[in-house]
Amino acid sequence: MAVRVRERYLGKVTSKGQTTVPKEVRDFLGLEEGTQMEWILDDDGKATVRPRKKLRAIDLAGMLGPSKVGPVSVEEMNEAIGDAIVERYERSLKK
Repeated sequence: MAVRVRERYLGKVTSKGQTTVPKEVRDFLGLEEGTQMEWILDDDGKATVRPRKKLRAIDLAGMLGPSKVGPVSVEEMNEAIGDAIVERYERSLKK
């Protein structure tokens, strides 16, 4: 039976609730600036943190803004998606 080796790394939580992911962990997981992290809490007091690298349909909810009354054409959808992408990119540059 193979024994799984676990590496342990420590970090601190700041007064604003932020934490730094140790470089070894970022490198191992391939984390880049802006990577979303998912926190999963178990009843036994344990938390699992993992990167969310795949975009899910629910992550796009609300991107297009308030819905219009009536049907929307594919062209209108494509334009709204393009506008949302540009807006999100411009916001990321300001950070």
